[in-house]
Amino acid sequence: MTQTITIDPVTRLEGHGKITIQLDSQGQVEDAHFHVTQVRGFERFSQGRPFYEMPSLMARICGICPVSHLIASAKACEAIMSVRIPHTAAQLRRMLNLAQAVQSHALSFFYLASPDLLLGMESDPKARHIFGVVAAKPELGRAGIALRRFGQHIIELLANKRIHPGWVVPGGVTEPLDPAKRDEILAMLPEAYANIGLALAAYKQIASSFKPEIEVFANFPSNYMSLINEDESIEFTDGALRMIDAKGDILDDGITASKFSEVIGEAVEPYSYTKFAYYKPLGYPQGSYRVGPLARLNIVKSMGTPLAEKELAEFKQLAIGPVQSSFHYHHARLIEILYGIEKIEQILSDPLILDKHVRASAGVNRLEGAGQAEAPRGTLMHHYKVDENGLITWANLVIATGQNNNAMNLGVLQAAKEYVKDGKFTEGTLNRVEAVIRAFDPCLSCSTHAFGQMPLAISLVNADGEVVDQLVR
Repeated sequence: MTQTITIDPVTRLEGHGKITIQLDSQGQVEDAHFHVTQVRGFERFSQGRPFYEMPSLMARICGICPVSHLIASAKACEAIMSVRIPHTAAQLRRMLNLAQAVQSHALSFFYLASPDLLLGMESDPKARHIFGVVAAKPELGRAGIALRRFGQHIIELLANKRIHPGWVVPGGVTEPLDPAKRDEILAMLPEAYANIGLALAAYKQIASSFKPEIEVFANFPSNYMSLINEDESIEFTDGALRMIDAKGDILDDGITASKFSEVIGEAVEPYSYTKFAYYKPLGYPQGSYRVGPLARLNIVKSMGTPLAEKELAEFKQLAIGPVQSSFHYHHARLIEILYGIEKIEQILSDPLILDKHVRASAGVNRLEGAGQAEAPRGTLMHHYKVDENGLITWANLVIATGQNNNAMNLGVLQAAKEYVKDGKFTEGTLNRVEAVIRAFDPCLSCSTHAFGQMPLAISLVNADGEVVDQLVR
């Protein structure tokens, strides 16, 4: 008889998901899937709203990466307005986005992933959490908490709120940077540098002990996509997209937000509420690709800041060509935290950073607009259509987790085949399968925006926990 192993819920993730592992009659892994089980409706219930409300509305999608949604949404609105925002506003947005990347990466690495890395995949699950890390490795635990606080506090200083800020608006930002706030951020930098230095050193010491996991944590050739500057340095807020193949050769370049939908398609599978993005010229699923920290470091030629530049050179030595194992997402996140701290310091030295001109104004000049940015987890795209009154008639969001979706499913299958043999498994082996998903750090509440006929199952459960009726569409 066949058997299904279900991991529900997958722990230490943002949102709700489960993993199913299908075994054949001999107890060998036949297939495996990562299911995103929640559904939300931001694309639909934004219809009828004025376009200028979209950034603050879209920020409500997620409490971890609201800034990325703010920025991508505002850029889509600015395409509708046909305006170019002031230089200072662009710099302030860039700093806000980097602060979000720092706090989100700190959350992912220290709170969600480090219990596996620092305490062990087989450690007691009752202690395998951030409090266990703080107890076992107090310096690293405090460093992780402090780095997240650093990013969140910058967001609060700039945008007046840590979560769901409304400071980014179509045309720029609502208010300029106060000199006292600039000085407060500058004063926070030395501690941030010390904390990320500690984290990078600790990670490099333990990484070699995870060679078996590196081999099977979504370790396969794939395509990669991210924003990149004209000088081939890393970029989170502006620039255009580049797509490379598994050898590092460029498949497509200069993909602007207006061209995004021409080259990126979205497929729907019946087992998940998250879409599966793919590169149209290669079709689905052959055109699947990865985004996020691993993709960004595989694509860029430089970081543009001195300390992160040295770390990138070391990272590139992990493989000839693109680094393929998704285990290395953890390393890439730490390098991007260092880059974010350095870049924030550079931005604060801009002589125009305190300029009062931070917003451009205009009305509806186009009936369609798209905007893209790099969220912590990868490329984010917002695409809107409006009527002549500026009311949203259609919206589509392409989220990083959807772009990583196929790779996550293949990674779960690869790990399951390695760790589940003859139908036998332990809590520790199943934790490794979960850890594949944690390496990608998916944002499930962001990504549940399926197109077309969406799979839907409603179960009626009695007081004893028995399913007495079920409706499946």
